[in-house]
Amino acid sequence: MRIARFSIDGNVAFGAVEGEGAIDSGDLVLDIIKGIPYTDFELSGTKVPLKKVRLLPPVLPNKVVAVGRNYAEHVAEMGGEVPDVPITFFKPTTSVIGSGDAIEYPSFSQELHHEAELAVVIGRMCREVPRERVKDVVFGYTCANDVTARDAQRREGQWARAKGFDTSCPLGPWVETDLDPGDLAVQATVNGEQRQLGRTSDMIRSVEDLVVHITEAMTLLPGDVILTGTPAGVGPLHAGDEVAVTIEGIGTLTNKVIKRG
Repeated sequence: MRIARFSIDGNVAFGAVEGEGAIDSGDLVLDIIKGIPYTDFELSGTKVPLKKVRLLPPVLPNKVVAVGRNYAEHVAEMGGEVPDVPITFFKPTTSVIGSGDAIEYPSFSQELHHEAELAVVIGRMCREVPRERVKDVVFGYTCANDVTARDAQRREGQWARAKGFDTSCPLGPWVETDLDPGDLAVQATVNGEQRQLGRTSDMIRSVEDLVVHITEAMTLLPGDVILTGTPAGVGPLHAGDEVAVTIEGIGTLTNKVIKRG
């Protein structure tokens, strides 16, 4: 099931996406969910065309835990080495935007890069999750773009500003709850030109590995997000560009880059 979060007439709700086609095609409708989708829920039967609503980030995470250097070819293109353990960092909730929202080019950077990633959405509070129970705590999966100020990343060492600035974490367009993440195509295009194309089967550490590793240290809450790393092909973004992240079985997350006003 595809679960979207949206606003209409000043109200925010979740809905199950029905139909096939592009977001703006008019072929998709939302069946509004009663309550929130992390527990047992009912569909209201009240349906609205998706093109009539504004899509929001599909979740509002308490925290986004991101993983670096999880694809060997990306590690190579960045001139690094495969780490002995997963490299993790946080992106703040203020970095999260939805499909169709603008990525604002930060004033402290001259080298903004896209990073297409599979995002894991947590469905229940969990800590110290054993491998065999990972599927029980995952709500679903969505597309992510770990937008990075590459020059600031090199200059500052710590990644807080380089990867945590406002609008640096596009998520969407919805959460797919029925998906095997083991071997999915992950693609990024800029202005229609393919930049990245990889498969989740190339990840150094799997979704299961990452959930186990992260929950050894911290409690994850419903709606929290794990970014699983990016394949090779990261590259520059400029004001005016349109960047799209497409993941097999989920859909396409699209955002335009603008100058910060």
